[in-house]
This record gives sequence, C-alpha cells and structure tokens, in this order.
Amino acid sequence: MSTLEIWELSSYVVTVVGLPLAIAVFIFEQRKERDNEEEEVYQLLSDNYQEFLKIALENPDLRLFATEETPALSAEQRERMFIIFSMLTSLFERAYLLLYEDDMNEKQLRRWRSWEDYMGEWCNRSDFRASLPVLLRGEDPEFASYIQKLALTSPFLAQ
Repeated sequence: MSTLEIWELSSYVVTVVGLPLAIAVFIFEQRKERDNEEEEVYQLLSDNYQEFLKIALENPDLRLFATEETPALSAEQRERMFIIFSMLTSLFERAYLLLYEDDMNEKQLRRWRSWEDYMGEWCNRSDFRASLPVLLRGEDPEFASYIQKLALTSPFLAQ
C-alpha cells in the first residue's frame, strides 16, 4: 500500500468516523453547557430568594411567615410590607421570565415547580393576594396572568 493510498484511506476514516464523532461531541458539549447555564441561573435566583427571606426575618413585626393576614398594621408597617411584597413579586417575575417555558424537560420542570411552590405559599396569604393587582402593574403580562391564576387556584388555599 502506497503512501497516497494510506492518506486516502485515512481521509475516508476521518470522513466516515471522525466527522460524525466530532459533531456528536460538539452537540453533547453544547447541551452540557446549556444545562450548566440553566443551573447557574436557578442557583442565582435561589440565592436571591434566600436574601429575600433574610429581609423578611428582619421584619418580625410584620409576621410575614404566618399564613393569615397580619392585623392592625401601622402606616409605616403597611409601607414596609408593601415594599417587601414588591421585592418578592419582582423576584417571582424574574424567576418566571428566566425559568418558565411552555415545553419544559423534566429537569426544567422540577426547577420551575420549586418556584411555583414559593409563589403558591405566598399566594396563600390573603394580604399578598389582595396586593397583587397593585403589585402587578407594569409587570410582564404573561407573568401577571400566571400568578393571578395561581392565586385563584392555589392548592394552599384549601389548607
């Protein structure tokens, strides 16, 4: 077998085996990178929610972790509560815009459901639900529709 024939055979091997393998590796790496980016987004949102919870803990007089509405708030307390609810709504909208899709795979759906649970828990509070029309002004219309529907049908309401 001559050198020319060896090079020709090698080029066929590369074309038949190497090129499809390189394409498969490239597609695999792209998917892996996309999964890593989605995980990073989810983690950043989760970190933001943890920061929000710290703010809620710093305001125990508002009783934000009680399921029932906090009675007899002063004007200053109502303002703080509204600001906290605004922060929360903004965080929920960001999660919706970054994580929610109509056709999610299992991993994406699992991530989204954790946010849906957070939203449902807060929608269980009557004062949060009552504030939604004002909180949702200027927010993404699809998100607003989503959380309003969740507030009306929340499984947490039955508890």
